[in-house]
Amino acid sequence: MSIVIPEDPFHRRLHHIAPTGLTAETAQTSGMRRHAAISGETVGSRRLWMGQTHVAPATVSANHHHGESETAIYVVSGTPSFVFLDVEGEEPVEVRVDTRPGDYIFVPPYVPHREENPDPETEAIVVIARSTQEAIVVNLDELSWTGPVLTSQR
Repeated sequence: MSIVIPEDPFHRRLHHIAPTGLTAETAQTSGMRRHAAISGETVGSRRLWMGQTHVAPATVSANHHHGESETAIYVVSGTPSFVFLDVEGEEPVEVRVDTRPGDYIFVPPYVPHREENPDPETEAIVVIARSTQEAIVVNLDELSWTGPVLTSQR
């Protein structure tokens, strides 16, 4: 499906996506299910992707990164953990960030990470927003990926 964007920025319509309108036709990683709501494909967005990710109880996703996308995560339910390799010290250290509903996580571009759901009974659900039109997902064998790395510009 191709969305046509009118050139007149003042006469475009809003898009409403109900939960039943989410689509699994997006990039995936083993151990989790992504559902797109807002994307270039679904609503014609140009610089934003938004959707949900579900991680089953007692599940660990594959390692991955999201290319040039900045990723913002809001924890809706469950207690997911986000794991990454901190390479800013003398030795790389695997860091685990445990979260709960209401928490936010920011994943910078190209940072390898994985999601884990340690709860043996409750599915973890998060809302994801990305700074690119589509969900870029690069699945990796391990967290110590050696591709391009962006650093903060403080």
